[in-house]
Amino acid sequence: MSPTAIVINSLVCLALLFSLLKSRKKTLKGLKIAWKAAGKMLPAVLLVIVVIGLFLGFVSPSFISDVLGKSSGLLGVAIAAVLGSVLFIPAILAFPMGASLMQSGASIMSVAAFITTLTMVGFIFIPVEVKELGKRFTLIRNGFSFIAAIIIAILMGLIL
Repeated sequence: MSPTAIVINSLVCLALLFSLLKSRKKTLKGLKIAWKAAGKMLPAVLLVIVVIGLFLGFVSPSFISDVLGKSSGLLGVAIAAVLGSVLFIPAILAFPMGASLMQSGASIMSVAAFITTLTMVGFIFIPVEVKELGKRFTLIRNGFSFIAAIIIAILMGLIL
């Protein structure tokens, strides 16, 4: 286990202990709600794990490295951004996929573009957004979100 995971898990355990001391009833109620939420999320998590496994089984690491690696430059970032804009994956499940992509040779910029557009640009929801918020707002929001995601990805690549 990484030092970061140890620190985070320790802080969570301390917070849980503090909560139990403060109000045992409320803490147990919260844990019960969390357990039910985890149970509802389990099928989606398992599905994403299967999809990631199949994806990595059919797509070679060399292909991922060629298309999304450092040598692909801004084209790789653009491809990752478009994929993130079009795909519908819950954000919490995108992080393990991003880690798998990085282990297969994708650059930090490409993975940052993928995850950022996945959470900020909603291509699949455009019809609903147009209906509820208007065409102009939807186009402006998604356009700015896409541009911001590219800028964030480039900054992540420069910083990390």
